[in-house]
Amino acid sequence: MRAGYVFSEVATGLRRNITMTIAMIITTAISLGLLGGGLLVARMTSHAEQLYGDRVQVDVFLTTEVSKNDPNCRNACLTLLDEMKANPDIEAVEYHSQEDAYQQYLEQYRGQPAMTEIVDKDTLPAFLRVRLKDPAKLAIVAEQYGRSPGVQQVTDQREVINRVFDVFTAVRNITLAIAVIQAIAALLLISNMVQIAAFTRRTETSIMRLVGASRWRTQLPFMIEAIVAGVVGSILAVLGLWAAKAWFIDKKLSGLFNSGVLPQITFGDFVFVTPILLGAGVLLAALSAYVTLRAYVRT
Repeated sequence: MRAGYVFSEVATGLRRNITMTIAMIITTAISLGLLGGGLLVARMTSHAEQLYGDRVQVDVFLTTEVSKNDPNCRNACLTLLDEMKANPDIEAVEYHSQEDAYQQYLEQYRGQPAMTEIVDKDTLPAFLRVRLKDPAKLAIVAEQYGRSPGVQQVTDQREVINRVFDVFTAVRNITLAIAVIQAIAALLLISNMVQIAAFTRRTETSIMRLVGASRWRTQLPFMIEAIVAGVVGSILAVLGLWAAKAWFIDKKLSGLFNSGVLPQITFGDFVFVTPILLGAGVLLAALSAYVTLRAYVRT
């Protein structure tokens, strides 16, 4: 089989069905772009879990009695502190006295006299700030020390963290769902394109079969046409994601990225996503063309 002849047939087929080819490329690019967007959001979610996991902490507030009678954490407080330091699930624990708690409160509500005037040092309890090795064990640690002697209350950041992850998960799921719908549309367009291309060249393929050409020999150009369109759509999807990152995401969310609220999409994320999109484009086109040719086209 001459490669030059095959590629000549491919070029001819793409030119004959130019509008259908363009439609298939655009649809493929959109579906793969959405798939890539979903994968990037998934990567961002993974980075966010690590980012916020490093910040997850538990505050163990001591009772008023312990806060006042043990201001330097050398008696009842020290027992609890040593127990936490010996816990293999706890990475670090810091003691904050009533004075520390009061200064933090003043800093938090600086510029709001109404809030700072209603609180004095004695009304705020001392607390132990705990950082975990594994954020997934936050609930276990919080429950473990919630009933310890001298402990008034244990608070954690599960609700806030879960809300952040829920938003990422929802965006990812919606994007991937739309990508699936677009992929189905791309499959149908590829199938139609292959059928039309085969129909317009039915005479020449019939002659080739009469002179001994195999079915695979006559079908290969149609499959390559679909694959070429799929690869072009994949490249456009990657370029579109790069453009969206450079012209929209980086500009609109720069404040959140710089402040550390959201993890930034990196070059490494695109290195991870790009081969997946290229592979998906080739597989989508090749599989659709092969099934169509075998099921509906007799060449």
